Amino acid sequence: MIMNNHQRGALGEQYAAKYLKQQGIKILEKNYKCKLGEIDLIARDGGEIAFIEVKTRPAHPYVRGMYAVDRTKQQHLLRVASWYLSVTACKLRPRMDVLEVELDAEQKLVRVNHIKGAFIQPGPYARY
Repeated sequence: MIMNNHQRGALGEQYAAKYLKQQGIKILEKNYKCKLGEIDLIARDGGEIAFIEVKTRPAHPYVRGMYAVDRTKQQHLLRVASWYLSVTACKLRPRMDVLEVELDAEQKLVRVNHIKGAFIQPGPYARY
């Protein structure tokens, strides 16, 4: 089955949400959008709120989704996460995660790699 990047990303987000639920992590928002942009998933993991960027790639030993979350993407995600925290008055400790989803040629799940705390955390005094 041939998919474009948008379709593959949506499928990866479905696999990611299922994986998180299996881990006991509660999904609060999917594809959260605000005037500053979008975050793929927002979830509650114990006493933390996780802002999760999902990266879906073909299974390959040298192609990692986390490498696509560069400094520019991190700053974008931090701005959106800070916005979310400001409008929801959330009291949970924030965390920025990357969740890699690897698919085979038939778009079946091969592997999920959840990188918790992948980069700097948003906070009320952070400057982006």
